[in-house]
Amino acid sequence: MGDLGRLDEEGRLHLHGRADDVIISGGVNVEPEEVEAALESHPAIRAACVVGVPDAEWGQRVVATIVPEVDPAPANALLDEHLRGLLSPPKRPKGLHVVTALPLTRIGKIDRRAVATLVKELER
Repeated sequence: MGDLGRLDEEGRLHLHGRADDVIISGGVNVEPEEVEAALESHPAIRAACVVGVPDAEWGQRVVATIVPEVDPAPANALLDEHLRGLLSPPKRPKGLHVVTALPLTRIGKIDRRAVATLVKELER
């Protein structure tokens, strides 16, 4: 019921994520999966998870947690340059955390709720 998706020309359903995961930053709806795909398109990023954190000015701020393919992780400026051609400014992460692994659910998917808790801890 909370899934987001679209039907293609042939009537096939393509799921894009969950409605309750959408980040609203400055009035712009940001689908975390779009930002994650852009981050993971960089060869130095193995995995990414994007969450929204409360922000007094914007409502929510887009924050990415990444697992780098290489050590050290690519510099924030390098990642921002990569994302400029892929995402509009409101969709680009305003915060970045580097971890060695992302928490997973029992079925092996990234646990977005656990990542949100991790981000809160890292930003204290």
